[in-house]
Amino acid sequence: MSKTKDNFNIIQYITVFRFINLGLLYSSFIISRILKRPIVWGKPFTVSIEPTTACNLACPECPSGKKEFTRNTGKLDLSMNKRMLQSIGKQLFYINYYFQGEPFLHPEFLELIREAKKHKIYTATSTNAHFITSKVAEEIVSSGLDRLIISIDGITQETYEGYRVNGKLSKVIEASKALVEAKKNLNTTTPHLIFQFLVVKPNEFEIPKVFELAKEIGIDEVRLKTAQLYDYANGNPLMPQQEEYARYKRLKDGTYRLKYKTGNHCWRMWSSCVLTWDGKLVPCCFDKDAQHTIGSLDQTSFDSIWKSKPYQQFRNSILTKRNQIDICTNCSEGTKVWL
Repeated sequence: MSKTKDNFNIIQYITVFRFINLGLLYSSFIISRILKRPIVWGKPFTVSIEPTTACNLACPECPSGKKEFTRNTGKLDLSMNKRMLQSIGKQLFYINYYFQGEPFLHPEFLELIREAKKHKIYTATSTNAHFITSKVAEEIVSSGLDRLIISIDGITQETYEGYRVNGKLSKVIEASKALVEAKKNLNTTTPHLIFQFLVVKPNEFEIPKVFELAKEIGIDEVRLKTAQLYDYANGNPLMPQQEEYARYKRLKDGTYRLKYKTGNHCWRMWSSCVLTWDGKLVPCCFDKDAQHTIGSLDQTSFDSIWKSKPYQQFRNSILTKRNQIDICTNCSEGTKVWL
């Protein structure tokens, strides 16, 4: 029932103008696939905006956690957030305030949410929940945030810290209970609370128990997520034993490949983009180190970047030789990410 309420909440943000824009985007995407050259009508209906690259954990498959970025660590300035919202356009109706890092390490994170709500945009974020106290939980609920994904990759401390290195499961559970209580106190159904369970070998046996825990606490939804592994060709200690929970398939020679075939297409290049904390525009969330920066809002307008020659060249590469692009070789486009 809660999931239905969230879907209905999303629909409320779709105006006639936004619906027409979505139709234009999808039409131009289909035509581009047929013609094998990029045609773009409309502007993105969803974006990811990065509050910060900083993180308190050290997750083994995360460049933020491993501190392996070549780009600077920083936080989104409130004025830059306003510029992003004004520049992208009124057709935008969904923002995921997350890319790399832990959003609640941004000292004014909820101000970013409040500003987006002024534009009547559906807002979501993802957190490890280590900085959510009872007081912060009430502030989150009051901010108008529509969706909050809570990463909980284990239901015992041993399995949890096997992936969420330096993390404490007790903090995640306390924060989750505080959020449920705050929603009750303020008599609201938002934010829609999701337990995200990244399935890896150390925790796959706990899958039934995470659903039990969510029901016990009052979490709205549980999502099982397949893990992106950087080093998978010869196996990986995090690779689930049950292949249904993996993005990779074991071959007869003992090596692994992506389970799902990729082709010369990517809807994300038309429907969305990612903006880093310092205003850079990158094509998608797999460009974690911003190696394929298309432009910067510090230097030019969003409209100029969206249909610029570099962006069109990148889209053209997607349509003709996607498998030769580094960030596309382990991409989830066409992959069963959620189980």
